[in-house]
Amino acid sequence: MRFPAPPRPRSLAGQLFAMQAVLIAVVVAGYALFTYLSDRGQAEDAAGRQVTAVARSIADSPSVREAIGTADPTAPLQPYALQVQRDTGVDFVTIMNPQGIRWTHPDTTQIGKEFLGHIGPALRGRSFTETYTGTLGPSVRAVTPVWQGNQVIGLVSAGIRVEAISERVQEQVTAMTGVAAGALALGGVGTYVVNARLRRHTHGMNASELSHMHDYHQATLHAVREGLLMLDGQFRVALINDGGRELLGVGSEEEVVGRSVADLQLPAPLTGALLASEPRVDEVHLTADRVLVVNTSPVSGGERRGTVVTLRDVTELQSLMGELDSERGFTQALRSQAHEAANRLHTVVSLIELGRADEAVEFATAELELAQALTDQVVAAVGEPVLAALLLGKTAQANERGVELVVAPESRLDDGLLPERLPARDLVTILGNLIDNAVDAAQGTVGARVTVTAYTADAAEGSRAELVLRVADSGSGVDPAHAELVFQRGFTTKPAGPQGRGLGLALVRQAVTRQEGTLTVAEGQEGGAVFEVRLPLGRAAGPARRSRSGAARGGA
Repeated sequence: MRFPAPPRPRSLAGQLFAMQAVLIAVVVAGYALFTYLSDRGQAEDAAGRQVTAVARSIADSPSVREAIGTADPTAPLQPYALQVQRDTGVDFVTIMNPQGIRWTHPDTTQIGKEFLGHIGPALRGRSFTETYTGTLGPSVRAVTPVWQGNQVIGLVSAGIRVEAISERVQEQVTAMTGVAAGALALGGVGTYVVNARLRRHTHGMNASELSHMHDYHQATLHAVREGLLMLDGQFRVALINDGGRELLGVGSEEEVVGRSVADLQLPAPLTGALLASEPRVDEVHLTADRVLVVNTSPVSGGERRGTVVTLRDVTELQSLMGELDSERGFTQALRSQAHEAANRLHTVVSLIELGRADEAVEFATAELELAQALTDQVVAAVGEPVLAALLLGKTAQANERGVELVVAPESRLDDGLLPERLPARDLVTILGNLIDNAVDAAQGTVGARVTVTAYTADAAEGSRAELVLRVADSGSGVDPAHAELVFQRGFTTKPAGPQGRGLGLALVRQAVTRQEGTLTVAEGQEGGAVFEVRLPLGRAAGPARRSRSGAARGGA
């Protein structure tokens, strides 16, 4: 059995339309009622003033006082009263004696009868108005005395029926009702147009659905680990989640929202990517301590409304890729060494087969001593196992490319010297990329050579020890104008390969910055470039460490 679905709540636009329509109707109805009551009161006041003026004019007329003194006042006064009644628009004019007996009346049958109403104040010499029900029905009337010297010789009453006053008010109310109906219709049409637009913007959702959507939006926004950044049409931050603030290294949401991207003090290439009008897809950018993949997509609806930016942190992935490249280099070096060892073994076997055992022993011994000497040289200079392994692998790689890689005699880095706060991964990133860059620069030159120097030194009067890594090459050197540009991502003077160029030195600078060190480039004594990295160790150098603050600064 299927139960009917409960009716869906009215949309927010529909609710607002109903509320606004009811509000306009109540306001118009209230205004109409107020106007009706106000106009009715004003009409009665105007009628009172009108009848008072008419009554006083009649009482002040000499012909009226003269007619009252005659034997039959009705004869001259009745046609006069009817004429005044027609001319002034009042409903009746009654002239009576001080006892209230009528001399005139619109209905001749009422002449001679007693006036219906109050006459006391008029007998005391005061004009007054009242609403009273007489022979013609309820009316607003005025009663005023007729004076003969100091004596009241008669009374005059003029009145307008309440029904006539209501008819006048009704005409005004009818006109006002038409205006109110027009205002209601115009307000209804305007409200419908506004709410139709609101309905399009809210997609027909009601207030509860919008509230739930906002809650879901906020929860999702802050739960996503990736960075999300939304810019408006003027490239100001409209929205940023927790991941975005963490990856960009900016302040709280209140400090960031509303600011221009150019004011966030981000690296220039990253700022340029965020300000670009065209979309960016999986671009790699560096901040002070992170490697970010940036995607941008413009939001448009006939005009540019803003940009949606997503940020992914690939710092660890990039480090792992660097380690993988190093491992791949080691593998290639081992493969080439295995190939060379096989050639040497074939040579030894051939010498033995030719009966030249002495020459075979001499050849094998010389090769073994050469390999062992290289290993001993590296290990003796750099006892730190990760760096020693890196240097051995890079030596074999450089040799394959026709470049001699040597460790400077003044190098000395004992095992266990480096603090835990200086991870081996950063050292591999720094030294590995500097050697790769130097081998690229030296390859193809006469006497191609790369010299690596590694030691610790006291920074200033034994206050703090530093790790110094220096890599010199025999290449063409670095143009002084490019001394700062070489560390920016994407800058290179070599042809781009399939994986792109210009990232290695940028990663070096990022790792150095992360360790609060310094990175410089200068021209070597024999040409080529000398890259020097100084990383603080956080403790004073011991007696076993050799201070190179003077002798080793001149380049390799």
